[in-house]
Amino acid sequence: MTDEKKLESDNKATPAVPVTPTKPSTQKKEKEQQPESAKPAKRLAIAALIISIITAGAGVIYINQQNQALKQQVVALSSQLSNTQQQVAQQLESSQQATEQITKDAVNKAQVAISQQQKSIEGLQLAITDVKGRRPNDWLLAEADYLVKLAGRKLFLEHDVVTATKLMESADQRIATLNDPSLVPLRKVMANDITKLRSLPLLDKDGVALELISLQTQIDKLPLANAILPEAPEEVNKEVSQNIQDWQSNLKTSLNNFAEHFITFRVRDGSAVPLLSPQQHFYLRENIKGKLETAIKATYSEQEAIYQTSLKVAGEWSQTYFNQDDNAVKQFQASLDKLSKVKVDLKYPNKFETNQVLSDIIRERLRREVTTIVTEDK
Repeated sequence: MTDEKKLESDNKATPAVPVTPTKPSTQKKEKEQQPESAKPAKRLAIAALIISIITAGAGVIYINQQNQALKQQVVALSSQLSNTQQQVAQQLESSQQATEQITKDAVNKAQVAISQQQKSIEGLQLAITDVKGRRPNDWLLAEADYLVKLAGRKLFLEHDVVTATKLMESADQRIATLNDPSLVPLRKVMANDITKLRSLPLLDKDGVALELISLQTQIDKLPLANAILPEAPEEVNKEVSQNIQDWQSNLKTSLNNFAEHFITFRVRDGSAVPLLSPQQHFYLRENIKGKLETAIKATYSEQEAIYQTSLKVAGEWSQTYFNQDDNAVKQFQASLDKLSKVKVDLKYPNKFETNQVLSDIIRERLRREVTTIVTEDK
């Protein structure tokens, strides 16, 4: 269509030329040339259409890709935003928890401080009340309680019966000074405890130990026994007569006596005890001293079996190796026998009944006095 318009415009522009009749062959050629010139234009139009379609498709694809990228970015941004929000929320929560914990700690510390101050105030109030409510008799009760507790320590820890008895008697005197009829049951219980103490056998540990030490110093002076020989049977010696008529028998008797005394043979039954060497003498004496030292320790620790065994072994060694005819050995042996009769293991009471009764009385009186003073203050 455009080509035909161009031809028409060209025809209009050119001056009119007289038309000459043409031949039929030339008309055919013109008709054939017209379709050939229209083919390139059609191809161009198709190509342009294809290009435009491709371009439009590419544009659509590009736009879709951009949209997908934008969507992914939006999703990523939303995810980051949610993560950021969670982190901020967690930080806020942790900050709140830390703040709450700090607040709780501060409150607890304040409460503890207030409680301690309150207890201190209450303690001071009780102390003031106690001072205000003191009576002269209370000091005597407190002193008696101290003496009873001290007597218990002396008896249960040191096994000192004498001192414990004296302390209990002093405590009873303090109670008697009060002249209070309500304390008669206390004095009865205290009298029972004192009676139990007096019934215990007295063990002079220091005296026993000193006597054993004295025996140790005597061991080096005790004489050892010599070799002991069995006794030989006595032989009857024949004597010459005063009668002259018996000169033959007297001569024979004199010759026999001379021959028997020239070389003497004696028959003894049993074995002789050999003498100890000087080194064995030293070991013997030191071992006996060691046994006596063990007995001294057993006396203070009140171990009856060890005490008796040590004295028994020392006595057996003394009888075996020392001269039993010597007076010093006899005295040493008698002292061991005397000490072996001493009992170093004594049974003591488990507790004093006075302790609990006296503590209850003091507690009851203190409570009563505090109640009275508080009532008076009101």
